[in-house]
Amino acid sequence: MKYLFVIVLLVGSFISPAFAQDVKNPSLIIETIEIPAEEFNRVLRDAPIVKLDDVHAVSWQITIDNNLLYANPNGNAVIRVYDQENLDEFIEVGMGSQPDNKFWVAVQTPKEGYIVVHRDLDRGWYPQAKSIVSYTDRAGLTVNNGARIVVTNLDIGVFAIDSYSTHGLEGSTDPPAVNSGSMIMEFLSGDPAENVLALFPFYVAAGIGVIVGVLFLTKKRS
Repeated sequence: MKYLFVIVLLVGSFISPAFAQDVKNPSLIIETIEIPAEEFNRVLRDAPIVKLDDVHAVSWQITIDNNLLYANPNGNAVIRVYDQENLDEFIEVGMGSQPDNKFWVAVQTPKEGYIVVHRDLDRGWYPQAKSIVSYTDRAGLTVNNGARIVVTNLDIGVFAIDSYSTHGLEGSTDPPAVNSGSMIMEFLSGDPAENVLALFPFYVAAGIGVIVGVLFLTKKRS
């Protein structure tokens, strides 16, 4: 019984600190912006690049909640997020009007130039769901259109977001793309290595190793 007590004590010493306190990741950043409809009624060349309050790097996710009311069946809402080091490097997400709800994802890198990596001309995004663009420096870029993953682990190199732009017109004489509403974008980022809980599996492995060692020694002595 005394060995069992030692084992329980050892396991508790490894596990309980991780759950006994509210451990947070100090690198975690959450930033939410609401983009009004009029921000999409302009051509790309007139779209200002807007700086975010923070730089989102290492591991990040953008949740896109599209609540725009489109003005015509050919209207688009296009978002670009730019790399901190190079404005010529960006990720683009385009969302067309109902009822087609076309959806595309494009990336531009210095090496490859502008490439559309996904395009869906019918039911490409879903108004009742949120689209998610996520990235990690190890796994690359992944995009979910609200119903399924449409881009998986695309290697785009190192990409840290610090700005964005929006547009929706192809030509300056086009009719308005959007009537009203807004698009809400939530940026979530952080470095998983700075979270103490990320090391929890290693603590458990170490604890099991100690337990096995104790059992082996006691069995050998007996």
